[in-house]
Amino acid sequence: MIPLFNRYDQTPGEENVAAREIKSRLDNGERVNLLDVREPWEYETAKIEGAKLIPLAELDQRKTELDPNTELIVYCHKGVRGLKAVRHLKNCGFTNTKNLSGGIEAWSDIDPSVPKY
Repeated sequence: MIPLFNRYDQTPGEENVAAREIKSRLDNGERVNLLDVREPWEYETAKIEGAKLIPLAELDQRKTELDPNTELIVYCHKGVRGLKAVRHLKNCGFTNTKNLSGGIEAWSDIDPSVPKY
């Protein structure tokens, strides 16, 4: 039996966006700016194609690599570091930044090519 929704399909809220929504946009050819705030070893283990890696510990020093005026979807393993990054970026003037609810773990649920770890 396939569940109609999983633990990551909850109402995303103001700072979160569901993995299914982002995957649908990518599948439709839309350009989505993805920021991975995990560590390099995590990125090598499982990643969303096209994502930019800036570990959370380096984000403050490297935020100038990002455009504060474009939409930015941030993710980590399960969503905690991603949400911290979103809040930090918003405090730094980024206006359209959201956390991928459930992180790469939620992405793995809808894209089996991305391994869980």
